[in-house]
Amino acid sequence: MRRQSYQSGHAPKCLVIVDDSAEWDRAVRYAARWAVRGGGGVVMLRLIETGEQTQQWLGVADLMRAEAHDAANEVLDRATALAGEFGAAAPDRVIREGDPTEQILETIEADTDIAMLVLAANSGAEGPGPLVVQLTKTIGAFPIPMLIVPGDLSEIDIDALS
Repeated sequence: MRRQSYQSGHAPKCLVIVDDSAEWDRAVRYAARWAVRGGGGVVMLRLIETGEQTQQWLGVADLMRAEAHDAANEVLDRATALAGEFGAAAPDRVIREGDPTEQILETIEADTDIAMLVLAANSGAEGPGPLVVQLTKTIGAFPIPMLIVPGDLSEIDIDALS
């Protein structure tokens, strides 16, 4: 499906992953400032990985899913507040369950105004983070540009770049 980000009646959106990393705020900061400067929007995605669920434990799985959605909304509330500090319009909020790469691609497919994916990378010795590693393996076939914000970038540096 073709991107419509810059066609008449559309505005570009930046998809930002709000995860459990210590650097998620870097990605949100970049995305919010990008949206304000470019007149676009932000889509915040929170991924919930689901394990195998057997019929026997279905009631427990439903309770765990509800708790995971509540926790996801709390994280998205914090991310929305952070984006608002930079003057960004209220972001679209998406919570998806399942394989992270599949869910990111489905989110992009569902919104043809998404023009860029922003992730934050861990700056520690353990590597950039599992999601960044997983997605960069598919970068050659990815449907939109991917921007990775280094976790060591200061707020001043992010502001200068976005």
